[in-house]
Amino acid sequence: QVQLVESGGGLVQAGGSLRLSCTASKSITSLNAMAWYRQAPGKQRDFVAAISAYGSTNYADSMSGRFTISRDNAKNTLYLQMNSLKPEDTAVYYCHADHMGYDYWGLGTLVTVSS
Repeated sequence: QVQLVESGGGLVQAGGSLRLSCTASKSITSLNAMAWYRQAPGKQRDFVAAISAYGSTNYADSMSGRFTISRDNAKNTLYLQMNSLKPEDTAVYYCHADHMGYDYWGLGTLVTVSS
């Protein structure tokens, strides 16, 4: 079992920045890939970014260059640095972990970008 707790969401103006955090209940070095997803109101949950256990990253095309995913193994924490935010980035952002063939999700943190 892995519990994931997101934080760092909030209200920000367009063009601003936020850093989301996801703290895991166990060492993230034991996890496979970790990722961020987001779900806007009335829409499906979409992939944002992922980072492997070895540190390789990949991003959804619309976030590449604006968002940066990283992990601090010593703190068991995953991050998402979001810059140049746009109103269309408004969504609940979820942390995901893949461990032993199971998917684990946090409860999400709301990001609202005002125009």
